[in-house]
Formats: sequence, C-alpha cells, structure tokens
Amino acid sequence: MDQKSTDEAQSGGWHKILESGELPEGRVRTVTVGRHSLAVSRYQGAFGALDNRCPHQGGPLGEGSIENGWLRCPWHGYDYNPLDGSPPEGFDDAPACYPAQERDDGVYVRLPAEAVRVRTVSDVMVETLVNWGVRVVFGMVGHSNLGFADALREAEQRGDLRFFGIRHEGAASFAASAYGKLTGELAACFAIAGPGSTNLMTGLYDAKVDRAPVLALCGQVPSSVRGRGAFQDVDLEGAFADVAAYHQTVSARSDHAELASVACKTALVQRDVALLVLPDEVQVQPVADGAVASSPEGRLVSPEMPPSPEALDAAVARISAAKRPLFVLGAGARFDTVEIVGLAEQLGAPVATTFKAKGLISDHHPLGCGVMGRSGTPIASWFMNESDLIVAFGASFSNHTGIASYKPIVQVDYDPMALGRFHPVDVPVLGHVGVTARALAERLTGRASCGDHRAEVAERWAIWRQEKASRLADDQGRGVNSAAVFDSLSRLCPPDAAIAVDVGNNTYSFGRYFETQAQSVLMSGYLGSIGFGFPAAMGAWAAVGDRHPIISVSGDGGFGQYAMELTTAVKYGMDITHVLVNNSQLGKISKEQRAGRWDVWQTTLHNPDFAAYANLCGALGLRVTAPDHLDEALQTALTHPGPALVEIICDPDLV
Repeated sequence: MDQKSTDEAQSGGWHKILESGELPEGRVRTVTVGRHSLAVSRYQGAFGALDNRCPHQGGPLGEGSIENGWLRCPWHGYDYNPLDGSPPEGFDDAPACYPAQERDDGVYVRLPAEAVRVRTVSDVMVETLVNWGVRVVFGMVGHSNLGFADALREAEQRGDLRFFGIRHEGAASFAASAYGKLTGELAACFAIAGPGSTNLMTGLYDAKVDRAPVLALCGQVPSSVRGRGAFQDVDLEGAFADVAAYHQTVSARSDHAELASVACKTALVQRDVALLVLPDEVQVQPVADGAVASSPEGRLVSPEMPPSPEALDAAVARISAAKRPLFVLGAGARFDTVEIVGLAEQLGAPVATTFKAKGLISDHHPLGCGVMGRSGTPIASWFMNESDLIVAFGASFSNHTGIASYKPIVQVDYDPMALGRFHPVDVPVLGHVGVTARALAERLTGRASCGDHRAEVAERWAIWRQEKASRLADDQGRGVNSAAVFDSLSRLCPPDAAIAVDVGNNTYSFGRYFETQAQSVLMSGYLGSIGFGFPAAMGAWAAVGDRHPIISVSGDGGFGQYAMELTTAVKYGMDITHVLVNNSQLGKISKEQRAGRWDVWQTTLHNPDFAAYANLCGALGLRVTAPDHLDEALQTALTHPGPALVEIICDPDLV
C-alpha cells in the first residue's frame, strides 16, 4: 500500500479492498488496509468484513474456512457469522464487523479512523536507550516483542537509531559485540522469547569475556502464563544469569526509565552484558502523560583515573633501570595507543601486542614487533626472550598471550581484578592506561637506561620478511598457500580499514602473515567462537562503515555458520569485503588431531561454490584458484560498492 492509501486508512472512510469477482463464493481471505487487518468473506452473494483477530485467542480468521454457514477460526475452531461476526447462540464474544458493499468497480469497506498511537512503556525505555547513546540495534522482530519493536520503529523513523533485521539472533549478538569492541560504545541485540533469546547466548559470552558493552533486549511470554509451561516460556533471567552482569525482568509497576538506565550504565561502566526481559503485555502498557525518559546526565564520571603515587614510583624505578624493556599492548589499550606508543618512542623500547590487540601499533612502525603467542611473529618472540622487563598495558596475561610469566613485569590496567590475575606481577599499577602512560613519560624524561632498539627491530623484521617471501611460491598443487593470501591482502588492504577475523587456521595465518598499517582488527578473543567474522563485520559496518572500509576474513567452516547473513548485508547495502579461505575442512581441528596422534576424523566439509552463492544472494562473488589471480580479485572486491566475497581455494597444509 502506498503512502496515500496509508494516510487515507488512518483517516477512516470507505476503502476499496477487492476487485469485482476477485473473491469466490464461500471463501474468506485476509485483506490489509493501513493498520487494519480484515477477514473478508463472500457468502450467499454478500460480503462481510470482520476484524481479523479472533476474540478467543487472537487466531487469524482470514486464514479460516466457511463451513455450514459459519466462519471457523483456524486455531481453535470457534465459529462466527461470516457477514456480521455474530457467534452461535449461547456465546457472546464476537469480532468487530465493518460495513461492506459491492459496487460497480469492486468491493468496499467502511473503516473508522485509526486510533492515535499511545505512548507506552516501550517508548520511554527506547528513548532512554537513545539518551545513553544506543544508535544501533541488531535483531529479529517476532510475536513476543512486537510492542517494543514498534517503539524501535518510531525511534528509527525519528532518526534516533537504526535497526538491522538479521537472519539468526547469534549474528545479532556477535554484531553488537563487535560494535562495542570497535567503538567502546553501546549497541543492542533484540530477540523474541524462548529460542530467539537463547540464540543470543554465544555472542553475548563473546562480548562478556572480551569486555565489550552490549545490551540484550528480550521479549517474554505474557506474565499471566509465565512459569506455567507456556509456549516459549523460558526463565531468561536464570538462563542469562552467568553471562549478564545485570539482568532484570520489567514489570508493570517498574520504574521503566530507571531500569533502562541501570542496564545501560552497567554495560558501559563494567564493559559487560546487560539484559532486559520484556513481558509481552508490559511492552504495550500506556504511560502517564509527561512520563520522562532517563539519561546519563549526572550518572557517569570520567574513567581516566590516575595511578597512585606509590605505584607510579615503583613503575618508574623498574622502567628507568631496564636496559631491554618490552612494551606489550593488550586489547584494553585500544583507545590509548597514542600515549603508550609515545612513551615507547621516548624510551626507544620495542612494542609487541597480544593477538587481540593486533594492529594497535603498525607493523611498519620502527618499534613495532608484531603479535606475540600462538598467532604471532618471531620478532615479538625474540624481544620477549631478550627482554629484562615487560611493561604491559591493558593485557590479560591469559595462556594465549605469549607473555613470559618468569620475566619482571609492570602491569597497568584500569580493572583491579585484571592485575596479577593469572600469576603475581612485580609492579601492579591500577589506573587508566593512557593517563598512566602520560604520567610515566613525564617522570621518565632523561632517566631511562634503555637504548634505542629501532635498528634491532628492523633487523628482526628483515629476517622474517625474507622467510615470508620464500614461502610465497610454495605449491603442492592443492590450492593457494596462506602466505600468498595475506601478502596480497597486506598490500591491497586500505590502511584505515576495520578487519573482522574468524577462528581457525585462517586466523592464525592472518596473525603471522598480515602486516598492519593503521587497520583496526576485531576477533573473538577469549571465547574463540567460530562464526564471529562475518557478523562482526556487519557490526563494524554499522559503527564506522560510512567512514572506513570493512573487511572480514574467515575459513569455510566459520563462514558456513552464518552464511545467510550475506543476504542481510545485501539488504542493507553493507559495503563489506569478505575474504573466504576455503580448504574444504575444519583445518585447525585436523591439525590438532594429527598433533595429538589421533586419526583425522569428521573434519571434512561439503561446500557449495561460495562465489556463486554470493552472486545468487545479490553480492559480488569471485573465485580464486591460483596465486596470480589474488591481486585482481581482491582489488575488484575492495572497490565494489556493496557486499563482495572472494573465495580462495587454499591448501590446508600450507598455513
């Protein structure tokens, strides 16, 4: 229906609903006029127009049938007169009936003007979320969240936020997690009761363990049937108790704006997950005139907490005495690299990153040493081994970081629980990492014993680049090798791109071979969840896609998890270039089975032609089977205005 017809429907009056002869005798069908949904019947030559909602339990009368003169509801068999809606004798419930008449040019119905939309609990809560900076919501609209969905629709119509309808709720939570990782700001994911909400779980755990703020908004069955085994009745607070730092079911008598504020504040301040459960009937509850949305005004303080003088003194003493300090950037330093790298430049100290922090210092910076650990570079490993002090900013020290626990360590973090979490450190410094770096720079001026290590960094990079170059020609006749894939991507990737990577051999190869310039890299760090890559790219696009190129990298196993989200990217015109490293197996698992002296079992995959699939979805799909075609395909995809997928057939052993 066009806008003119919608406006006319809202104002009431007669509306043409059928052409002459369009509806056969003895049949009923659903007709929509504006927001009116009608069950229109033709019976004994006359026409009836009833409200489409059965007054018993809301069944769609337009999907019913006319039997023995009665219009029968398809859900529970309740009967009504098809022309006037009256029930059989002894019953008094009846759907609304609207005057209908057949004219020369068709069938018309007279409808009242649509009721003026009433401001609801959902409106107040959505306005509060907007006040707290929620600009993007990923999710799926369904029967148990329709009231809240309508408030989101109104907010989108006002230009307050954008809603992206996804194909699977897991993609929504991954996208929201990536948005939070990239920006530090709050995005929301949205689902129905029961399975829609539980599908959010993996992406929410990804956000929790990687300290990304995310708000989950979950519909719920009506309170009257809650806890009684109703359809899709799941205890969502219980189910999400571990993953959500804050979880609350909204009730009719809640202070709705305040609950929304507490949820947003918890997610932002604690960098964690917050959950609001929205019972069906509460969502549409009208609010009193003048009900005010809440906001963050007067509720937030600057996180830029300086370290204590004692901790700063101890850190200065350690760093000033070190001759070979190694700076380590963790993901917690994402928004403060300028200050930390500036301190390293002042001292001449080499800088490595954890894998989650890849890209926080350029691999072309004269002090940048690349990534430590399992996905790392030999440069970082060399300087870790040769160091006499580790100075870590925003790093977790988990078993995958590659930080040597036996080295003297100065650890700086804003979270007291992160300090010495896995083992004692020599100098734990509680403070904002950027503020602390600036304070250290001021105190260390002219006092450092560290020599300038730029020449040594360059020497180690020359050795590694020579080794990488020697691998470019490796060919076993089974596909392109990973060194060639990421050599090409390193040369062609725009320096300001945001890159979302998945899990598996493709990610390890990315960590080793891809050389960053100023790109932002996103990954499922601690959770290590396969399937993260493409949904994360959608989240990155929603955050910065209007200003930066968006690239995602995955294997065929990871892309297969959420492959249908490619249609979501097409629907919203998301300019994402996806690099698909296809080896027709779960290559990392095959490698682990071999390493453990197990038989390789159940890791092969039956794949479609992913490039052809991308084209079917409306994206650009390109297929590469030889290394000399890599540059052309990647360049074409990167310049394509919309979603593009480059499928590269790769050798599973040349990673």
